[in-house]
Amino acid sequence: MSGPVLLTGAAGRIGTWLRGGLPERGWPVRCLDVVPVGDVRPGEEHVVADVTDLAAVVDAAQGASAVVHMAGIAGESTWPAISRANIEGTYCALEAARRAGVSRVVLASSNHASGYTPRPDGTLLTEADAPPRPDTYYGVAKVTMEALGSLYVDRYGLDVVCLRIGSAFDEPTSTRQLSTWLSPADTVSLVDAALRAPSPGFSVVWGVSDNTRRWWDLTAARALGYEPADDAEVYAAALIEQFGEPDLSDPVHGRVGGEYTLASFDAEAVEAASAGREREEP
Repeated sequence: MSGPVLLTGAAGRIGTWLRGGLPERGWPVRCLDVVPVGDVRPGEEHVVADVTDLAAVVDAAQGASAVVHMAGIAGESTWPAISRANIEGTYCALEAARRAGVSRVVLASSNHASGYTPRPDGTLLTEADAPPRPDTYYGVAKVTMEALGSLYVDRYGLDVVCLRIGSAFDEPTSTRQLSTWLSPADTVSLVDAALRAPSPGFSVVWGVSDNTRRWWDLTAARALGYEPADDAEVYAAALIEQFGEPDLSDPVHGRVGGEYTLASFDAEAVEAASAGREREEP
């Protein structure tokens, strides 16, 4: 490698996992976030900037070996917020890589890019079986992310790997996540594989651990070199005792996007919730 990995969204949950795991695999990290990441770890570089500030991101990308783009709003929000942080932010990450001569970009896409896709019955869902079918504005931003990645591969010759991340938490917190969980260790392994895969061109792969109950096919991710080590099944007994067995007639379990496909994520509900949060802020 010729330089550090520029990691956007370094102060977030996944960014924090990668800050710990990527250096252990030989990838020095240059952290970028709109807020300071806190503790400075040995060998880390730090840039405080908004990912939508193209000039700042171009400067941060100079001399980097790759860009790992994790910045953005991590869930549904209003259209102005999502379009700025998640769509404009992705454009800036890709355009900064192009201008800085960085040829490898890893993008944090999401299962919500295809959230209205029905969960398969007894088969594993490949990426080809789950074309764009977003469940929210957040999902639309992830579809746009993948489209921008494809453009930068075809027009500018970059290598772009889009990770359709499932449920990235320290441990699963619901019975749906027994299928969709992506563990911290497997997150690091997946990003490491996306960084090392020779000439992936444009790739979209599911980001999920090797869960016994998963419904996403990992063939494409494994082709990059991903070898997941964790399985959410170790949490199954406790979660089923708390919530009961999953009911596949419930959209939460019957659609890829789960609860994001419910009426509680309609635009009016999201806007009302956002307005409520703004009133609560000091």
